[in-house]
Amino acid sequence: MSAGNTTKARTYSCDVVVVGAGPGGSMAAKFAALGGLDVIVLEKKAEIGSPLRCAEGVSKKWFDSVGIEVDESWISTEIQRMKFVSPSGFTFVSDEGGSDGSGRGYVLERHLFDKALARQAADAGAKIMMRTACRGIIRKDGKFVGIKADEMGEPIEIYAKCIVAADGFESQVARWAGLDTSLEMKDVDSCIQYRMTNVNVDPNACEFRIGSVSPGGYIWIFPKGEGVANVGIGIQATRCEPGASPKFYLDKFIEEDPRLRDGQILEISGGGVSTSKPVSATTDNLIAVGDAARFINPLTGGGIHEACISGMYAGKVLTECASKGSFSKKDLAGYEHMWEKEVGRRFTRNAKIKEKFVQMSDDLMDELIIMLDDAGMKKLKMDSVLRILAEKKPAVLEAMGIDAEKYNSLDVFPKQKP
Repeated sequence: MSAGNTTKARTYSCDVVVVGAGPGGSMAAKFAALGGLDVIVLEKKAEIGSPLRCAEGVSKKWFDSVGIEVDESWISTEIQRMKFVSPSGFTFVSDEGGSDGSGRGYVLERHLFDKALARQAADAGAKIMMRTACRGIIRKDGKFVGIKADEMGEPIEIYAKCIVAADGFESQVARWAGLDTSLEMKDVDSCIQYRMTNVNVDPNACEFRIGSVSPGGYIWIFPKGEGVANVGIGIQATRCEPGASPKFYLDKFIEEDPRLRDGQILEISGGGVSTSKPVSATTDNLIAVGDAARFINPLTGGGIHEACISGMYAGKVLTECASKGSFSKKDLAGYEHMWEKEVGRRFTRNAKIKEKFVQMSDDLMDELIIMLDDAGMKKLKMDSVLRILAEKKPAVLEAMGIDAEKYNSLDVFPKQKP
């Protein structure tokens, strides 16, 4: 990395500039730096991981695959169960516990988790620049050659061989580069979350409430220990009462739930979440990761795992491109192939299921939860849910517009690995 002076702005040069120090950006920076590349990471906020914009729930199973060693310092709660509650109060419990008595998931302390990933990137050799906001992409002869930014109010320019857009749901960098990250209203959920204390919830279960209580989305209750929980909601505006906001629905739910109504709010966070299928995430000399590339599960709105794994893939592909001396879209294609193989087909399927799910009536959702509970299914897997529906309640599939005889065909719902 090198720095110099001009009459207008301080300048830097590097191999890769990463815009955003969330999980996707930090993982991309880490693996690119481990590959021997000079990497600069820009973070517009004053603190990595804050303010919180996440329910903080994750599965355990993917950490090893992306080279993250679990640290108790950023674990809030170990999750044993997931509870799904229908509009009329019917419950299906998915037992996520392991045979050794351990849980299958965590509720994180995201601000600590994000800082840990950024620290790993720095340990690998990446330079992190805080309070540095990207203001535009620098082009030369029609090619992306860097970015313009403000560091603590001072203009700077960073010249790089490739840019990583890791600036989240609202990604400006991807849009400036011409990637089509536009969203239809039906593919956006508006969310609000309270961190609440003095609540009486299951300390080892993540709970989900579905139906008209949260139009087009769901309410979640994620325990944080000692009477504290993240209580939030995501709704699809196109399916809500006129003028109703996420806060309206969440406050109503809390007031009606005796476990929550006497609780006190410690923190409020909110924002938008995309529920679309992923988009093409590369162009010449630029690659997008995580939320910036719409790498979010359309059914759940979860994206921590996807951000981490897409960042890892990006860093590895950038290393390969550096060895070739080219970061063209053709050379970056390996990233698209890796992502498509990992989750692309599944997310395309989930996007289709989501569109049908949000149209289900409360009565049908009651039927769905009752059926899952009666079937004795221990772990919730979408393939298993679809199979059980096809066998036991084909009318529910038909109500969702799905042919029960072809529910797993490639043209409707691509088959998954067992």
